[in-house]
Amino acid sequence: QVQLEESGGGSVQAGGSLTLSCTVIGYIDGTHCLGWFRQAPGKEREGVAGITDGRVQTYYAGSVKGRFTVSQDIAKNTVYLQMKNLKPEDTGMYYCAAARLTWKCDMWDQYQLWGQGTQVTVSS
Repeated sequence: QVQLEESGGGSVQAGGSLTLSCTVIGYIDGTHCLGWFRQAPGKEREGVAGITDGRVQTYYAGSVKGRFTVSQDIAKNTVYLQMKNLKPEDTGMYYCAAARLTWKCDMWDQYQLWGQGTQVTVSS
């Protein structure tokens, strides 16, 4: 059974940086995307960034483009989300997820395998 484990969340001040990690435990059969989502209190979960397995293409939500970078270390079976210039509105629970997609990793409703999440809090 495949599991996704996130880590790296924490509290930072606005303008700061954090890097989240998502380790894939097990083997995901077939082509797939790995993505990052977030959910702020009282809001719906939203897709933030996605990457095709093998690092071919990356996708970003408009609100984070230019500030967040998604990457993959294939040898470590780990996906990262590097977050810079963080804003209070970036606060939320961040989740790693996987979808059976070949590309178009921003088809956020296709993600079916989820991690438990890691909290990010940005103070002003």
